[in-house]
Amino acid sequence: MKHVILSVALLGGMLAACTTKDNNSSNDLDSMKTTLNLTQEWDKTFPKSDKVEHKKVTFHNRYGIELAADMYTPKNTKGKLAAIAVSGPFGAVKEQSSGLYAQHMAERGFLTIAFDPSFTGESGGEPRRMASPDINTEDFLAAVDFLSTQDNVDAERIGIIGICGFGGMAVNAAAIDPRIKATVASTMYDMSKVNVEGYFKSEDTPAQRMEKRKAMAAQRTEDYKNGTYKRAGGVIDPLPEDAPWFVKDYHAYYKTKRGYHERSGNSNDGWNVIGCQSFMNQPLLAWAQEIENPVLLIHGEKAHSRYFSEYAFEKMTGKHVEGKSAVEGNKELLIIPGASHVDLYDDEAGVIPYDKMEAFFKENLR
Repeated sequence: MKHVILSVALLGGMLAACTTKDNNSSNDLDSMKTTLNLTQEWDKTFPKSDKVEHKKVTFHNRYGIELAADMYTPKNTKGKLAAIAVSGPFGAVKEQSSGLYAQHMAERGFLTIAFDPSFTGESGGEPRRMASPDINTEDFLAAVDFLSTQDNVDAERIGIIGICGFGGMAVNAAAIDPRIKATVASTMYDMSKVNVEGYFKSEDTPAQRMEKRKAMAAQRTEDYKNGTYKRAGGVIDPLPEDAPWFVKDYHAYYKTKRGYHERSGNSNDGWNVIGCQSFMNQPLLAWAQEIENPVLLIHGEKAHSRYFSEYAFEKMTGKHVEGKSAVEGNKELLIIPGASHVDLYDDEAGVIPYDKMEAFFKENLR
């Protein structure tokens, strides 16, 4: 049992989430009247671009949770624009990777928003530090709701980008909502698959899954007795010398000036230990094969997580590939040579294929 709890805690730590603030109880969702505590100063992990306008906005999902987002609008534009909603990584905040992606795509002519998922960052939702395959997929659909009603957005030209664990949520959203005309999943995690099987199917037996379920159930009882949720911990720090290479990769981003943010769970104390419980029996990619609109999967060649994108490509197309780029119909898997998982989080390595994403969205959001 101790081993299972440790495994669950480690997984939560690797992919942790964070945050602040109260759920919204008002029907007035105008960002100027929001109940959320929105920071107005620039507090991103990347520099502000002089090519775009930036402002904070809020919107609500179908559960009534109010979400906080940064909107990036290209300067000197007229008429209705194609739009993109961005979120992820799993356990990060919009001041990190998603905001960087959103700002870059706004520089290329798209109106974009980078949002904090429910229960994290500046967004609402109680209790804090929880995750849900349903609610977090819904967060993307709510972002599409919001973008569809903006005066300067063409509702027929909306796409999404999901990074890391929110890559899986983005693919799931695309399978549900045909309003999403194009989807990018970058350095994707399938959070259902990793919770059910462990990394590389290291915990993929009925007995191992039952031990996880028992550990989660015991933790729920303990949490209820204590009146609080035990946290799994964010990315481990200090870093042990014998830490796996991919843990060092996470540490280099989340625990250094490169990517640390005070509202990021991965940078701090992570999810609740039971935060990912519902992923155990709710497969995110169950209907991926029915996505009609284009999907671009981007992954690093050296990423420990590459097999998640390869699995998603196979689910959508029926074609198995390993370690190489592939195209099947309007579904594409792009493997970035030499890149790690975290290399696709920011511009440190200079390998995020912004040109490719721009071309993909311009082709499919016409």
